[in-house]
Amino acid sequence: MTDNLFAPTRRRLLGLAAAMALTAAPLMVPSASAAAQASDAAQRIADHFSSVRSMSGEFVQFGPRGEQTGGKFYLQRPGKIRFNYEAPSSFRVISDGQSVVIFNSKMRTSDVYPLSKTPLKLLLDDRIDLSGSKVKSVREEEDLTTIKLSDGALFGRSTITMMFDPKTYELRQWTITDAQGKDTTVMVFNVKEGGTFGPDTFRIDYKLNRELNTRKKND
Repeated sequence: MTDNLFAPTRRRLLGLAAAMALTAAPLMVPSASAAAQASDAAQRIADHFSSVRSMSGEFVQFGPRGEQTGGKFYLQRPGKIRFNYEAPSSFRVISDGQSVVIFNSKMRTSDVYPLSKTPLKLLLDDRIDLSGSKVKSVREEEDLTTIKLSDGALFGRSTITMMFDPKTYELRQWTITDAQGKDTTVMVFNVKEGGTFGPDTFRIDYKLNRELNTRKKND
């Protein structure tokens, strides 16, 4: 991102992300109907984000208990994303377009979920369509456009809330709220749009996943 606000020191970044995470919920005003209709401006923002076929950058993640982690991410449409967490975190998260794996190198665990069953799918879709029932609310302000999406048939009560700069159309952060109402917020910065990635960037090692889970069952 070009704005200096999104290339700060780590201390400033953490402070900014914490403030945004705390203020994300009050920004969301429930729509009058379940199928909230977004304005043309909001749809243009969503279309711009959808048109970015690949991006990479850094992230800071805030978990439901306030824990903070960070690292680098890589995104490629449709359906692919990778989070490389920096030490001391031992996690790596990869979506290959079909499944999402959460790998813990320290604990030697590997959990796989269908991408279609997670709100992350809405972030990674070919196009984010704001005309349907997946839209729960849209809030437009001078310096922030906030879009909340969900699909009750697939994700239950889980939602994803995306926050964009209304002038540059750049994604600032997203928050996934699970069925228990717990939030995980990811703030992105130093983002580079476009580019290509190596063939193994989004590859899930399903063989390793089976081996680790078989070993866990036998322990």
